[in-house]
Amino acid sequence: MKSNKRNSLHLGDVAKMGRAPAFGTMVKPIGSACNLDCHYCYYRDKSEIYSNNMPRMSEEMLETYIRQYIQGASQQNISFCWHGGEPLMAGLPFYRKAMELQKKYAGDKVIENTLQTNGILLNEEWCSFFRDNNFLIGLSLDGPEDIHDAFRRDCGGAPTFARVMKAAELMRATGTDFNVLATVNARSEGRGAEVYRFLRSLNRFMQFLPVVEYVRQRPGKRPLIVSPDEEDAVEAPWSVSSKGYGRFMCDVFDEWVKSDVGNCFVQLFDVTLANWCGVQPPLCAFGEVCGDGMVVEHNGDVYSCDHFVYPEYRLGNIATDELSAMYRSSEQQSFGRDKRDALPLECKRCNYYFLCRGECPKHRFEYAKNGEPYMNVLCEGYKMFFRHTDPYMRYMKTLIEKGEPASKVMDWKR
Repeated sequence: MKSNKRNSLHLGDVAKMGRAPAFGTMVKPIGSACNLDCHYCYYRDKSEIYSNNMPRMSEEMLETYIRQYIQGASQQNISFCWHGGEPLMAGLPFYRKAMELQKKYAGDKVIENTLQTNGILLNEEWCSFFRDNNFLIGLSLDGPEDIHDAFRRDCGGAPTFARVMKAAELMRATGTDFNVLATVNARSEGRGAEVYRFLRSLNRFMQFLPVVEYVRQRPGKRPLIVSPDEEDAVEAPWSVSSKGYGRFMCDVFDEWVKSDVGNCFVQLFDVTLANWCGVQPPLCAFGEVCGDGMVVEHNGDVYSCDHFVYPEYRLGNIATDELSAMYRSSEQQSFGRDKRDALPLECKRCNYYFLCRGECPKHRFEYAKNGEPYMNVLCEGYKMFFRHTDPYMRYMKTLIEKGEPASKVMDWKR
C-alpha cells in the first residue's frame, strides 16, 4: 500500500522516535522454500525476487542476525519468530546453532522462540528439541479434512490433512507447546462453528486469518499471487468474502461465549476485548500504527513487513546495515504511520474505528463511499462481527473493571 496522503506526526510518534528502539522481527531462514504448495500462500512466489535459487541462511548471517536483534532492540524480552516457507527445512542442526548463538549474546535478556510450521516434517526429535528449548509452535491447520485439503496440498498435489493431524498428536504426546493457525477461505465460509469445535478438540489456542489474495493468470502455470495494484490482477477464487468472514467469526464467537471463555483463547476475541478496555493490542493489524515487526530474509535483506516483501519496501541488509537503524529509518517510520494516515475519513469516523484501526494495510484496496482509496476490503465483515459482539464485549469490560473474571459473561449469556 503506497499512499499519496500526507504522512503526519502525532505526539505519540514523536515520543516513540525519542525512545530506544523496541521492535520485533520475523526471520525466514529458508526464504519462501516449502514442501507444500498451498494455493493461497502469499509468500510462495517470493522466490522470484531471488531468481528462484534454493535459499538458506548461512551460519555467518545467522550470527549477525541474532547479535543485531538482541543488542539492537531495547526490550527485555526478545522474541524470535522463525517463519517461511517451511522453516523446518533449514534442518535441526541450524536451530541447535541458533540456540547456541542466542545464549552467547543474550546477556540479561529473556529469549523466547516461536516457529510456524505446516507440521509435515515434525518427528519426535524435533518435538524434543522444541520442548527442551521452550518453543511455542504454530501449526497450520484449516479445519476438518475437506476444508484443510481443499487448498493445502503438497508439491505433488497430494492431500496433507492426515499428516498434519499426526503432527498435532505427536506434539500433544510429547508435551510440545503449540497453538493452531487456521485460514478462513472460500471453502470454510458458513462453517465457523464446525471449524471451531474441531480445532477446540485439539488445542485451546487458535488464530483465524482471513484469506484475500489477488492473482495474475499465467498460461500453462498456476496463477501468480500479486499485489491488487498490478495490471490484470483479479481476486483469487479461494478468497473469503467480507460477509463470509464476518459471519464465520460471529459463529465462532457464539460457540465460544457459551462455554469456553477463560478456557479457550481466540486471537481476534482477545484483541477486540483489549481494545474495548483501552489496552494496546498485541497484534499490529489492530493497532493505530504498525511497522514494529520487520522481516529478515535468508540472505539478510530486511523488509518493512511480512506482507510487503516487494523491492520498494526493502530497507537494507544486515550484512551492511544495523537492524536498529533500519527500524528507526524514515522509510520504516513512515510505513508504520501510513497505517493511520492513509485511512479514508469514512474509517476514522466509524463507530468501530477504535476496535479495528483499519486492520492490516494488505487488505486496503477498496474505495470509500466518497471515492477515497485504502478502504479495507473486509470492512463489512468486521462491522458485522463488532456489532454482534458489542454487548458481550461491553459486559466483559465491566466485569474486568470490577476485578471479576470475564468468564462470568457465560452466565450472562445464558
